[in-house]
Parts: sequence; C-alpha cells; structure tokens
Amino acid sequence: MFKIKEIVCSIGFLILSSSAIAQNDFCSARNTSFKDGEKLTFRVFYNVGFVWINAGNVHFHTKLEDLKGRKVYHITGDGKTAKSYELFYKVKDKYETYIDKESMLPVKFVRHVNEGGFIIDQEVTMNHNRGEALCDKKVYTIPKCTQDVLSAIYFARNIDYNKYKPGDKIPFDMFLDNKVYSLYIKYVGKEEIKTKMGTYNAIKIVPLLIEGTIFSGGEKMMVWITDDENHLPLRIESPILVGSVKVDLVGFDNLRNPFGGMISQE
Repeated sequence: MFKIKEIVCSIGFLILSSSAIAQNDFCSARNTSFKDGEKLTFRVFYNVGFVWINAGNVHFHTKLEDLKGRKVYHITGDGKTAKSYELFYKVKDKYETYIDKESMLPVKFVRHVNEGGFIIDQEVTMNHNRGEALCDKKVYTIPKCTQDVLSAIYFARNIDYNKYKPGDKIPFDMFLDNKVYSLYIKYVGKEEIKTKMGTYNAIKIVPLLIEGTIFSGGEKMMVWITDDENHLPLRIESPILVGSVKVDLVGFDNLRNPFGGMISQE
C-alpha cells in the first residue's frame, strides 16, 4: 500500500558520481520555478501484476504569506486515497512547509498524518542561523541549508540541470522524523516521456531514497520533470515491497513560467 510520506518525498526530487556540488552552493538559491497561487495535481497508481489501480490523489498549493514579519511561501501538500481504494487502505495526509522568500530555506514544517489509523501530528521550526531544529520540545543540530520533506521538492525544482552532465550528484540534507539525512539527486539526462497529458521533452533524475515502510531505499525511483523553467514533475515510477507505484501530473494552474517541452498532446 502506498503512503503519502514516500510519495511527497519523491515528487520534485521530488528531488551523481563524477562531480558533486557542495551543499553551500544552494544556501542562497534563487526561486525561478514557482510563484504565489501555483496549484499542482497528481494521481497515484498502484500496480500488482498487470493491473494498475487508481490509488489516490495528491494536491500542492503555494501561497505567499507573512510569518512573524517575514515573507514566506506557504506550500501545502494534501494526499488521500481514492474512494475505491479505501477498502484496502485509507490515507488522509497533510504536509505544510513555510519557505523564506529571500533565502529559500524552510523555517517551519507541519505534518498531519492519518494512514490506516496511524496518526502523526508534528511541527518543526528551523533556525538556520543557529543550525537548530525544534521538534517535540527538543532541539536538534542541523547542517546549513537543511530541507524538510516538502521544501526539498521545491529545492529540486530550482536546480539548473543544464550545469550537470549525466551521472553528476547534487547533495542536500533533509530533517525528517527527528533525524538528518544526507541525500542527493542524480542527474541522468534528457529524454522523451509519454503521460496521459501528452509526450514531453523531459529531464530525468534519480533521488536517493530513505528506507521506509514500502521503499527499500537506494536509487530505484525514477523521476521525469519538464524541460522548462517550471521543472514540474511529470511522472514518478518506483518498485515497492509489493508491486510498484506510478505518480502522474494530471493538472496545474497559475504557473510562474510558460508551460514548455510538450511534443504532442493526448
């Protein structure tokens, strides 16, 4: 059964062997890929054998807000199972990140999880100047430019992949479940991808996964993003412990840049 935490982690890595770029190069990242009011919709499919099941939907919404005197992008990710799938496993999750508009670093992360009766309510506050994360009344040390699980998606969207060659690794740190994970995104190259919306010129990347309840970890997930300035995730594919999962972009609204890369429309 799919879980929204793993889906949210993968979308945008969602976010490289011969040359690695230092983490500090992205401490002052510039936002070129999204804006206030952007909305994205994804459909999750679960496969066992030759049958693909519509398992659920994930929605992302971006809103520019004020948080304690600073401008932030408040990004919300909502995921829930399709009604036809709720007999097998019911999920209703909500993830929120608050990304400082100037530094593009997350300052607050909120998670509300209800997966088959398993419930998590958690809030993380990050102070990047002090190198600290406050969670569950405990203070944790974090490296510079640490991401949360949702801000990492938008970090990945703002990477200039034209700087890299196939096999290059782009490292970053992520704070999740009271731990810091040193991860990376591997740039594979450019290729065509066909989805339900059409055929596109796309950028293919592979995120290093954290081992979880349904993923075994490693470089088994493949992600295709639009080869334009939006860097929208078009498709995500990954094997899981039982079967496989596929996530497709099925809708978008209020993009920052013209939607490009389409070769033909379905």
